[in-house]
Amino acid sequence: MPERRDSSTGSKAGQAAHGSAQRGKDAGTRAGSPLHAALRLALQSPAHFSRAFLPGRALRPYQATPANAIARAVIHRRRGNTGVPAEFAAVFARQSGKDEMLAQLLAYLLVTFHKAGGTAVVALPTLRPQAQIARDRLLDVLRSERLRALGLPLHVSETQVRIGRAAVRFTSASPTANARGQTASLLLVANEAQDIEPDRWDAVFAPMTASTAAPTLFMGTTWSSDTLLARQMRYLRELEASDAQPRLFLVPWQQVAGHLPAYAEHVQRQIAQLGPDHPFIRTEYELEELAGAGRLFPAARQLLMRGQHPPLTAPLPGETYALTLDVAGEEESDAQADPLGRRDSTALTVFRVRTQGERPTYQVVRRYLWTRTTHTLLHQQVATIARTWRAQALVVDATGVGAGLASFLQATLGEHVVLPFTFSLASKSQLGWNFLGIVDSGRYQDHRTNGEGVDPEAAHLARLFWQQVEACTYEVRPGPGKLMSWAVPDPRTHDDLLVSAALCAVLDQVDWRPRTAKGRIDHDHR
Repeated sequence: MPERRDSSTGSKAGQAAHGSAQRGKDAGTRAGSPLHAALRLALQSPAHFSRAFLPGRALRPYQATPANAIARAVIHRRRGNTGVPAEFAAVFARQSGKDEMLAQLLAYLLVTFHKAGGTAVVALPTLRPQAQIARDRLLDVLRSERLRALGLPLHVSETQVRIGRAAVRFTSASPTANARGQTASLLLVANEAQDIEPDRWDAVFAPMTASTAAPTLFMGTTWSSDTLLARQMRYLRELEASDAQPRLFLVPWQQVAGHLPAYAEHVQRQIAQLGPDHPFIRTEYELEELAGAGRLFPAARQLLMRGQHPPLTAPLPGETYALTLDVAGEEESDAQADPLGRRDSTALTVFRVRTQGERPTYQVVRRYLWTRTTHTLLHQQVATIARTWRAQALVVDATGVGAGLASFLQATLGEHVVLPFTFSLASKSQLGWNFLGIVDSGRYQDHRTNGEGVDPEAAHLARLFWQQVEACTYEVRPGPGKLMSWAVPDPRTHDDLLVSAALCAVLDQVDWRPRTAKGRIDHDHR
């Protein structure tokens, strides 16, 4: 797409300022003039620049500190002073202004170097929409009234923003994108670096500063320990320890909350909903790293899952129940049987739904397990169990052959009761994250496994369930989406009871608020 010049002049106040800037070409910008002094002051740092030109959205202190340090490094390294850091990382809590800080920093560099020239390269995981959103955010800054009043010519294309001889180029770091051959003479940025493959960065982007000594900035949100961002953060910590020069700027949510009460309230609601140990809270707000793989249910999480209530053999009056069904394939032939004697089973979990508080709590009160059972017989038995427990909702694994069983159950019990769930890589990942949110907030409670009221069948199935929980592992895949693969890899164990339990996360879609019956006036018998 060809470049276009942005010729808008803005409001009357902006036009007046624009006229002053034009007149300054003759007198005002001479050394020692008031306008020249004001411009020099405004370009001392991104913080000064932000206050002078963007008073309604000036950088907050936690944004200004990294922006100033990075701009100082750009200026000094352009002058040949390599005694300043060459790499930085800015890691902000979610929705706390990281991208606004970057946009204002880039605007500052464009204005500062519009005569001397230079290029900043900004890489994001995708061109559309991420790189284009970043470009538009920069344009929004540059089109502010006071910056337009400077009268600097702004040229825009799909992937580039240019003022005079200075430019910012936006590119995709996707493995399929063609990003080679660019040079970053002002600054190289890896934004959302946790979603950029390290090998791709090292081969294509890192060489862009080889001939210029321009600084590199890594930005994003912490996630697992094997991402590009995590790798660079570890490296920068080592450099800071050796020379005490600040390179790594961490802004957890508490620091932002000190400046924005509304943000504090938002995060506190998220913590109340998901629990303080939920992976999203720990990574995106507390800035903690997770292991890229490991046990999904360590001892501390298992402790949260254990309740003190006994199992039940029948529903109790006045209580609310829901069922979740993980469906096995149709009966396997002997030739298809697992050589270890392990067979896929259909697992049904009965939950008592407690609605005190903002979100429901799910208490396991019974389990059922079928092995080598046809779906015709399963349909009859599951429908009977659903009626026995007066289930208000039944989540059914509708993947593959389960789709037929789900359809039959909907016809029998009603579409308002049966909730089909289809497994895919993405849906199972989301189910896993959502289930962890329920567990970590204390909203999943399994029945006790011994003591009064625990019958042998319930104890046996509970032991199988906890074996599956103990054996379950996970891996977070690199790239956007934070896809998590989770399963039981041990060939001697299965995961049917665990998956059935995890399907309670689908029950969060149900409105569990008590329903009040409304009377109807019969106009014929008034």
